[in-house]
Amino acid sequence: MRSDNIKKGIAKTPHRSLLMATGVSKKNMNSPFIGIASSFSDLVPGHIGLRDLERQIEKGIHTGGGQAFIFGVPAVCDGIAMGHDGMRYSLPSRDLIADCVETVANAHQLDGLVLLSNCDKITPAMLIAAARINVPTIIVTAGPMLDGESRCEKLTMIKGAFEAIGKYRNGEITEERLLELEEASCPSAGACQGLYTANTMACLTEVMGMSLPHCATAAAVSSEKRRIAFESGVQIVELVKQDKKPLDIITRDSLRNAIIADLAMGGSTNSFLHILAIANAAGINVDLKDFEELSYKIHQFVKLEPSNNITMTQFHQAGGINAVLKELLKSVSEFKDLEGVALANTSEIVKNAYLDKNVIHEYEEPFTTKPGLGILYGNIAPEGSVIKISAVDESCYEFEGTAKTFDSEEEAMQALEGDKIKEGDVIVIRYEGPKGGPGMREMLAPTSLLVGKGLGTKAALITDGRFSGGTRGICVGHICPEAANGGVIALIEDGDKIRIDINKRTLDLMVDEKILDERRKNLKPYTIKQRGFLGKYARTVSDASHGAIV
Repeated sequence: MRSDNIKKGIAKTPHRSLLMATGVSKKNMNSPFIGIASSFSDLVPGHIGLRDLERQIEKGIHTGGGQAFIFGVPAVCDGIAMGHDGMRYSLPSRDLIADCVETVANAHQLDGLVLLSNCDKITPAMLIAAARINVPTIIVTAGPMLDGESRCEKLTMIKGAFEAIGKYRNGEITEERLLELEEASCPSAGACQGLYTANTMACLTEVMGMSLPHCATAAAVSSEKRRIAFESGVQIVELVKQDKKPLDIITRDSLRNAIIADLAMGGSTNSFLHILAIANAAGINVDLKDFEELSYKIHQFVKLEPSNNITMTQFHQAGGINAVLKELLKSVSEFKDLEGVALANTSEIVKNAYLDKNVIHEYEEPFTTKPGLGILYGNIAPEGSVIKISAVDESCYEFEGTAKTFDSEEEAMQALEGDKIKEGDVIVIRYEGPKGGPGMREMLAPTSLLVGKGLGTKAALITDGRFSGGTRGICVGHICPEAANGGVIALIEDGDKIRIDINKRTLDLMVDEKILDERRKNLKPYTIKQRGFLGKYARTVSDASHGAIV
């Protein structure tokens, strides 16, 4: 065992003495040492219940014959960080968390890991860490929160809280109703209720085989989740005994399986960043071309909140990820039958999977033959941009509008709140990319306000920043090159015409190249102003088309 490096032989007497100080018995000194990396936090709704799951995992590890050690990593709530400078720290925290897990696991020569996670950047960070460290690992995602309810109206964090602001400002609801929705939209611990980034990444973790069946969708406050946590603790000891490592599971085939499932379900656009970063950590050749290639082949047969009214709770009851996997194995030749941490092939796990056709369609009878996500190219985005096709009304697949440019999210919000955005406008938010932000802030506030004001099908928004998984409407993000690197998005002026064509997967600025050349001559070079963590991040981060890795 790897932990022999800290516990075997006369020379390790001081090491054993220090381990005994933590409570390790002489008998358990010979057991596999299993780390539980926990992102527990009183600040993050998705993570407030992790103390209980830590306990269940610890019980499982000791039941399986291992010795458990819990250590902490940070967590950021994207919803609380949204709309202010705090959001600049969200994406950078992904690499910080991966560094924390790698540091503790390798410094103490742990034999295996259970990575306890839930929210947007924490789960991909755990997967990145697993690929880097490559000791037997299971991910436990803590699960979605319960659906909100008020006056017999089903609520989610997006439609009950964020979009309610636009409705209030539009005069559709009273302040009293707004406050009722505020209190009722997030009724429990857990990741927000729709197929936003947190739940998208939980689902893709299960698809890849890095968590046990049903882990992604079992509610955070359920006894089922507690049982899955316990079983994960037992199973990690077996994985250590069989030396089944993450890089046996995270392969080109399993990452492409994740992309296929993502397209079939219409997950968050942030998954593009995270899958590319996981591939980089694992040394696997997966890039935007894989997304583009598969996006032309995959039907969307699952449609969840925010592009539908079906929540994660209903998805779980309808069969969840097992039902999706069964359909993909049956109908998509590119989808591979692989073995994950359950130590069984997907086909064996899902052979008796239940499927409620009212929620999860059969693959050959999809919601649409178009994928949930797409890559757009053009003179604004020669290196690519992303759009959540499933969240766009089909009447808007071809949209041409007039640019209104803003050099920050705050400037765009002021224009939206001041009713300066009208039908036919294309909001351009730039200098919000990985380098320019820095930190590539999510922009749920402007997109939610756009929808809340009734402009979701009448105006568009494009940015070198990114969106929440809860975003809907004609919203294009991850534009590369970003403005801070001199991308064309930095050259757009008010009044320019912009054309978005989802059918052709194009994003173009309708301005002559000679005019753009003149504008480029007058473009001032971007300078990094931040110090500390964000300054370091801005100086080392890659572009979004390569996963915004550092």
